[in-house]
Parts: sequence; structure tokens; C-alpha cells
Amino acid sequence: MSKEEFHEVPLKSDDVWPSADDGRNSMKILETVKDPTRPEGCRAGPRSFLNTETHSWDASQIYGSLPERCQKLRSHQDGKLQVEGQGSHYMLPQESDLDLPGVGLTGMNDNYWVGLCLLHTLFVREHNAICDHLKREYPQRTDDRLFQKARLVNAALMAKIHTLEWTPGILARPSLQIGMNGNWWEGIGEQLHKMLGITGESEELWGIPGPRTDHHGTSYSMTEEFSAVYRLHPLISDEYRFHSLTDPTCSVYKSLQDIQGNGTRAVLLHREVVMDNALYSFGLADPGVVTLGNFPRGLQAFKRIKPLQGQPEFLDLAALDVLRDRERGVPRYHDFRRMLCLKPVTSFMALNAEWADDITTLYEGHIQMVDTHVGLLAEKPPSGSGFSETAFRIFILMASRRLNSDHFFTKDYRPEVYTSVGMDWVNENTMTSVLLRHHPLAPALVGVTNPFAPWCNVHGPTGPMH
Repeated sequence: MSKEEFHEVPLKSDDVWPSADDGRNSMKILETVKDPTRPEGCRAGPRSFLNTETHSWDASQIYGSLPERCQKLRSHQDGKLQVEGQGSHYMLPQESDLDLPGVGLTGMNDNYWVGLCLLHTLFVREHNAICDHLKREYPQRTDDRLFQKARLVNAALMAKIHTLEWTPGILARPSLQIGMNGNWWEGIGEQLHKMLGITGESEELWGIPGPRTDHHGTSYSMTEEFSAVYRLHPLISDEYRFHSLTDPTCSVYKSLQDIQGNGTRAVLLHREVVMDNALYSFGLADPGVVTLGNFPRGLQAFKRIKPLQGQPEFLDLAALDVLRDRERGVPRYHDFRRMLCLKPVTSFMALNAEWADDITTLYEGHIQMVDTHVGLLAEKPPSGSGFSETAFRIFILMASRRLNSDHFFTKDYRPEVYTSVGMDWVNENTMTSVLLRHHPLAPALVGVTNPFAPWCNVHGPTGPMH
């Protein structure tokens, strides 16, 4: 690739960067691919860029974004996806690319690690369970027909889990709980919704899933503002402790570097870790706090699994988070808040007293130049919220839009498309039921109302263990 396709980020004289071996003390970051339909210098509307994956809630992370990839993942028997092993050693197959040892065969594995592997494997198994259920109810359905219906159902179940469980888990505010339930079930409520088994035209009465698609003037897309507020790398930890469901004396300690990339499968095949114990351990663990000074060290010099020809081998994700907002035209924090009808922050002390001196020095006293990502991390989140009020404004808008604007959650969210059995599967299942269907985790989930909150220590007093 040519030099023009990279950003070169200059480093201080005493900084050491692994790939700065060309005589220049700089870090290379690949540019985002520009939208070829927008000629250079075009001023008609905001900048736009290309993505390598789909924007839709179509579960492409496990099915792939391209038909060729999807075909490679399928078993071509009864609609199922490929898996191997059994019991606690149930795994996705090894990626066939010889340059990717230790990486699972899945829809997207560029930044593969144990956390992704657990969720990808869980929902591949859920896909196959849906196929079994559809096969019993519709025994004449072909492999392809079963696959397509199971994918629809699985993707809708993930969207429901994200709306009703994950979002209230990270934004534990009563108003948010009401709002997310309203997005899915709305005025008539869950029980009546299930009993009637129909949807109506009124979003206020029936919720968003139903017959009316609303693009709000713009075709379905994810905005750059949403990407900006969803940069939540501080949630990742540098160190991990793996517990056993059956042996209270067993603990295995691993670093982030140990459990990502080429080391992923080896960790999950370790006799004292395995899938059951890994899920249990992640359920016990607290996520990192989304705040300044808490960016994982392992992501500040992150070694890519397989860089393409000419791409940097190492990335500083902290620098990348800031650079992407600048590159894609996201306003600085001061203007970002103003455009959301929030009061701009007028001083560094008001933004964050603890970090005021550092931020002042970094931005040479110009509060209006603070990057959006820095400002979001500097804000003190409201009580019960995992991230800032400013980020919340964007998040809550997109939480509705990505349902409103997708025809599979609006006009095509009906039995004629999903099948009546598929609709029932989406309505009746939750993250807890998915976990319990495939793993012996019931003791860890006793009394846990939201599976995205800390689980119970099965070997000690009720409550989380850290």
C-alpha cells in the first residue's frame, strides 16, 4: 500500500514503538477507506466511508458478511453451522487459513479473543438448537430453508437480548429499563404481547417490531457519532482469573495477551478452563470502568493476528480511538455536546477535576479542542450508568433507530417470514435460557435477574466473587 493510505502519528523522542523501524519515530495507522461515490473535495453533505462488514443486526459476526464466507461456515446438513467436539470441549472448528492458528472459523475473527469466542460459540450452538426445533416442526424443510429461518430467529433473539438485557445491564437506570422494554413490547406489555401473538401499526402500543419501517429520512446506517460513543475499550481487563464450576481450589491466571489471537483456542482447550468454566469466570468478573486512565495496556501495543500486506503489525487502540473521530469528521467534545442541546463544558476543572491539569497541558488550555473520546471518558457517568450522559444521548437514539430502520424487525417481523415457531422462540427466550440450554450454569445464575450483572460464586456465600 502507498504511503498516502496511512496516517503517520509522530511520537515523542523517548517513546518506543515496535514497528518504528524505518528510521522515523512515528506510528502508522491505516486510513479508513473513503466512499468512492463521494469525490474528493465534494462538499455536499458530511464525509462518508466504507465498512468491511454489514451494518445490520444480522448476526454477521457468526454468519459472515459475504455469501462465500457463510457457505464455508455451514455444515450443509439440517441447516446447521459447523461445530466440533462435545460437552465442555464443544468448539468452533479451526480457521482453515494457515496463517491463523488458534483462531476459530466464524463470520468475523479479525480481533479474535476468548470473549468473542465464547459468545460466537454460544450462538452457533443456539443456531443449531433452533434448527433442531424447526426440523421437528417442519420435517420437510430443506437444509437451506432451515438455515435461513434459524438465522433470522437467532439474529432477532440477539437483538432482543441486546435491547432488553445487555443495555439495561450497562445502563442500570429505571428510565432506561422502561424505555428498552417499550422499544420491544411497548404499551400492551410482554405478557399480553405474547398472548395475542400479533403486532399492530402503533409503535406506542405494540413496540417497534411490527409492520412499519421508518428510516427517519436516511437509509439504514450506523452513524459516525454512534461509532464514537461505542468505543468502550476500557471495559477490557489486562488480567483474567479463570475459576472452576466444580473445584473451588482451581484458579488459572492469564493475561489479555495470553487469551487473544492465536492463543484463543489453546486457552479454552486447557483442562482447567474449558468453555463452561470460562463462561462462569467471565460471569463473575467485573468489567473495567469506562474512564480516563483505565485503558488496557494490552491494547496500547496490540499485535494484530494477521496484518494484510503493507499494514502495521502493531496498533495502539487508544490512539486509534481518538484518530478515527478526527478522521471521520466527528465534532470535538465541546461542539458534540452543543449539537445535542447539552451545555458545553466551560473549564477543565468542570470536565474532570482529577485530570484537569493533564488535559489542560495536552490541549494547551483550549477547552474547545478536547477530543470527543477524551471528553466522554472524562465525564462522570450518572448513577447506575456504565458511561457518560453525552454518550447515552447518542446510544438511546440508535437503540431505537437500528430496529425502526430494519425491515426484518418491522414489516417482515411476522410468522410468514420467521415462521410461527420461530416467533415463539424469539418471544420466549432470554440470555439466561440460552446459557442454560448449552452449559451447566444454573447454580451461578440463581437469583441473578440480569445475566449481564455479576453472577454468583457457586463455592461460597451468595453473591459475586472477584
